[in-house]
Amino acid sequence: MGRLLVHVEGETEETFVNEILAPHLYSLGYTSIGARLIGNSRQRDRRGGIRGWNAVRRDILRHLNQDLQALATTMVDFYALPQSGEKAWPGRALATSLPTHLKAATVEDALLADLCQELGHSPSQSRFRPYLMMHEFEGLLFSEPHRFSQGIGRPELSAHFQQIRNQFASPEDINDSPESAPSKRILDLVPGYEKPLMGSLAILEIGLATIRAECPLFNRWIERLEHWPETA
Repeated sequence: MGRLLVHVEGETEETFVNEILAPHLYSLGYTSIGARLIGNSRQRDRRGGIRGWNAVRRDILRHLNQDLQALATTMVDFYALPQSGEKAWPGRALATSLPTHLKAATVEDALLADLCQELGHSPSQSRFRPYLMMHEFEGLLFSEPHRFSQGIGRPELSAHFQQIRNQFASPEDINDSPESAPSKRILDLVPGYEKPLMGSLAILEIGLATIRAECPLFNRWIERLEHWPETA
């Protein structure tokens, strides 16, 4: 069955892959699952956001070319992807003006087309399946506000998190300006919020099934991964 490498944006996503996603996919027949940090987060004493697509693209291509039985995917935030200049990710600038339900798919399709052109594969044959979180990883935490508050040791914030969640059809819709992205909303309630620690604790408390039930785009990605070894 498949060997999967997930190119992730940060340590919280890395924890998610290793602690939650991997056990689930191993039960379905995957033989190897790992997370690879992209951007300056690979050097854990340096930060600075996600790298440009050209650099990330090279990493993915190197992985796929070195292991011809391997599969690759991404787990990165839509919100902060570079939109212009040398660092721009395909489709990101176009997606800005599109309805929410089309934003991630537009970028994912553009990334897939770009990589397939280099590999000489059709999208249906590709060993690459990109995934973008809408809008940030923190949005997934609002899938279960009570467990979110419990996971970060702040149960008194459960009602506040629920109030934010109730304003949107899905946790993946929580963002209407740079000042109100999911992480900014959390910081307003939890000054000093540390994503690598608190985000990891929260996601472990919430669990995969709950996130899938609340976040349709996330669930679509998981479903693709579940059936991928059969078709890749």
